[in-house]
Amino acid sequence: MKQSVISGIRLASMRDGGEPYGMVEDAGIAIEAGRIVWAGALNDLPEQFSGWERADFGGRLATPALVDCHTHLVFGGNRAKEFEMRLEGASYEEVARAGGGIVSTVSATRGTDEDALVEGALKRLDAFLAEGVATVEVKSGYGLTIDDELKMLRAARRLATLRPVRIKTSYLAAHAVPAEYRGKEDAYIDEVVLPGMEAAHAEGLADAVDGFCEGIAFSPEQMARVFDKAKSLGLPVKLHAEQLSNLGGAKLAASYGALSADHLEYLDEEGIAAMAAAGTVAVLLPGAFYTLRETQYPPLADLRKHGVRIAVATDCNPGSSPLASLLLTINMACTLFRMTPEEALAGATREGARALGLADEIGTIETGKRAEIATWDVEHPAELAYRIGFNPLHRLVSGEIA
Repeated sequence: MKQSVISGIRLASMRDGGEPYGMVEDAGIAIEAGRIVWAGALNDLPEQFSGWERADFGGRLATPALVDCHTHLVFGGNRAKEFEMRLEGASYEEVARAGGGIVSTVSATRGTDEDALVEGALKRLDAFLAEGVATVEVKSGYGLTIDDELKMLRAARRLATLRPVRIKTSYLAAHAVPAEYRGKEDAYIDEVVLPGMEAAHAEGLADAVDGFCEGIAFSPEQMARVFDKAKSLGLPVKLHAEQLSNLGGAKLAASYGALSADHLEYLDEEGIAAMAAAGTVAVLLPGAFYTLRETQYPPLADLRKHGVRIAVATDCNPGSSPLASLLLTINMACTLFRMTPEEALAGATREGARALGLADEIGTIETGKRAEIATWDVEHPAELAYRIGFNPLHRLVSGEIA
């Protein structure tokens, strides 16, 4: 059983309350068997840890490893041509007629085998790991058949066998209506979404169930059917909600005790109050806001007023957020949404963990948590939000110090 003490750090524990960022100068962290058994000022190190192996990090900043709680990391193809067409003035309809939009990603994903999906996702995943990310949520949702949704989830599961990362999967067959079911949304739920969920659960492929509640996707009534099935299987839920309009999706999600409701640009105060009462985390996705050149901002002031926990994530996907940098996302959360650097960093650590149901395991540096720690070549944690296109990661400790 390995026992070690990290010393020579300035600790941003991201614990609630106390000093901003949970800062402790000249700190230490004691680790045993991959878990934190003590963290605090090094002068207060208990005698029982004094003889443990030391690892001096030279005065660097230490934070919890980052958590990306909303990605679509597994997919086939790309939509660079569509991006180019939009910039040249093509309308959404023109892009769709040319085979663009989600239809193109569905077609490419269906035509890509599991090994190739894994290979493509690894390239994006490596970009996350290089920035101190140790936990990534990955959704299905581009297969839209039972077999192809399961293929995506299997590919996502395999990522954790190939890299030192925790992968949490979300079953997202209720993402869009495929062309063969256009105008038959209820039949699609009956014939694909619900039985596919049963199959994913039986195979242990789904950690949660997600959906897209929007006029271009599924209604609250249809999502309730999906959530009822999830509840019967004991699977937690989350929801893409209020991104383009206010259909009351966040309120619906909260009524099912959802882990999170995500996007939320059109969220009203009734939905916010419901989320606060349920403990549902608000996941803000500035990458999609930026890429789609949106002008409706998420209601940050009201979320704060009601005490809703706020996470931030990349929404990494081939269409609306081709973003594979959580550090840049933290900056965007500040510059676009006016979050504070402390809120944004908490959103990519403590609250990102909460949005995945992992708050007891990761997201802060404190006794009992997993030893997943990022060390940085910066003077102050606000630099992680301030810098653009700069990666100051020194080292990511995951479990034990090698």
